[in-house]
Amino acid sequence: MKLILTQEVDGLGAPGDVVEVKDGYGRNYLIPRGFGIRWTRGGEKTIESIKTARNARAARDADHATEIKTKLEQGPVNVKVRAGEGGRLFGAVTTTEIADAITEVSGEKVDRRTIVVTNPIKSLGAHEVSVKLHDEVSASVALNVVSA
Repeated sequence: MKLILTQEVDGLGAPGDVVEVKDGYGRNYLIPRGFGIRWTRGGEKTIESIKTARNARAARDADHATEIKTKLEQGPVNVKVRAGEGGRLFGAVTTTEIADAITEVSGEKVDRRTIVVTNPIKSLGAHEVSVKLHDEVSASVALNVVSA
């Protein structure tokens, strides 16, 4: 099944790309969630409009992303979690908790899916995560995990 992607799908493509996927994946997952539309010969106009909109947003967002990066890299972000004795956490720090803490500090909404945690955070103290703000801009954020 040929689809035109309307949103970015990890491992598949960016908006405006024409991709070939299995019928069930396209019919049951991508199309109902709005990630893609069926490819047709008339869809060429749709592809062009999606790509021009994406390019305009990318240029505008790149400058905005560098501003956010400077805000995030200024100082550590405190994440408050429940912890037991010895600094062990009840579970791990989730990307949602990290995104909420970053939003409080920077004032900018950060999507939890853009946060990259290399090792699960399961203890109190200083940790570091990466936030992909744009295709070319990635910020390294210092986290300070404290007990709530």
